[in-house]
Amino acid sequence: MAKGQKIPEKMTAVAISEPGGPLVLKAEKRDVPQPGPGEILIRVHAAGVNRPDILQRKGAYPAPPGASDLPGLEVAGEVAALGEGALRWRIGDQVCALTPGGGYAEYAVVHASHALPVPAGFTYTEAAAVPETYFTVWHNVFERGALKAGETLLVHGGSSGIGTAAIQLASAFGARVIATAGSPEKCDTCLKLGASRAVNYREEDFVQAVKDATDGKGANVILDMVGGDYVGRNYSAAAVEGRIVQIATQAGAVASADFSKLMVKRLVHTGSTLRPRSIEFKGAVAAALEVQVWPLLAARKIAPVMDMIFPLKEAWRAHERMEEGDLIGKIVLDVG
Repeated sequence: MAKGQKIPEKMTAVAISEPGGPLVLKAEKRDVPQPGPGEILIRVHAAGVNRPDILQRKGAYPAPPGASDLPGLEVAGEVAALGEGALRWRIGDQVCALTPGGGYAEYAVVHASHALPVPAGFTYTEAAAVPETYFTVWHNVFERGALKAGETLLVHGGSSGIGTAAIQLASAFGARVIATAGSPEKCDTCLKLGASRAVNYREEDFVQAVKDATDGKGANVILDMVGGDYVGRNYSAAAVEGRIVQIATQAGAVASADFSKLMVKRLVHTGSTLRPRSIEFKGAVAAALEVQVWPLLAARKIAPVMDMIFPLKEAWRAHERMEEGDLIGKIVLDVG
C-alpha cells in the first residue's frame, strides 16, 4: 500500500448503535480501514445521505457481505492511500465515489473503479451529492429504461435527490419530462430544472395529467420509487411499449394491478437495486458516467440540487430532515 500524508490509526465515524430512530446514530472512534488490492482509501470531506441509509438504520437494509457496517453510500474527498493495483489514482487526487457502506466516517475504502474525479468547480459537499444518485439514475433511466431523445419520462418524487437528477439528465439528453411532487414549491423546483409539466399528486391524478400532457399517448419511461398503488396507476399512465423501472417501494412492496394493461400495451416492468451489484457492474456504470455525464457536470449544465448540510456528528439531524419529507434535493454531511 502506497502512503502519502500521515494517516491516523483512529477516526471518527457515525455508527448505528441499534436498529431504531435517528438518535441511534452515534459518533464513535473506529480503526481507519486499510485498502486492499484494487482499492483506495479516501480522506472523506463530505458524505451524501440517502434513503437506503435510513432503511439500514432501521435494520431493514443490512450491509452486503464484506462491506462496512457504517452507513453512507457516497463520499467525496482526497485519495489518502492506494491498494495494490489501484493504478489510476495518485495520493492527493480529489475524487467522489460510490461506496458499499462506510461513508459516515473520516476515512472510507472504495474500489478504485468506483471513484471519479470531483467535477471541475465542484465543492466537496456538491461532489458528495453526485455518485449514488447519478449511478442510480443513469442505470435505471438510460440503461434499463432505454430512454431516448424525443420520448417522455415520468419521474415520481421529482424534487428528491434522485428526481432532480433524473429531470436534469433526461432533459439534457433530449427527452421530455413530467414530474410528480407533493407541494407547489416542489413542483416549481421540478419546472425550473427542466420538467415540462409538474403534477402535485396531492391535488391531481397523475395518470390523467400524463395523458393530457401527451395527447393520450402516455409516458415512454416511468421511474418509480413509490410502489404500492402506484404500480397499477403506472400501467395506466404508460405508453404502448412503455418501460417502468422500480427503484424503491416507499408506499409498500406489495400491490394489486390489472396485468391486462401490461399485456395489451406490451409494457416492461423492471427494477434494480445498486448496493449489492458486483464491482465490475458498478465500475462499468462509473465509466459510462465519466464519458456521458461528467462533461455536463463540469460545464454546469446539470448540478445536484442541495437541500441542507449537517456536520458528521449530527447525522441524526440529517436523517430527521429526510424523514420529515420536506427536503428538496440532496442532504450532505460535512466531515471536515
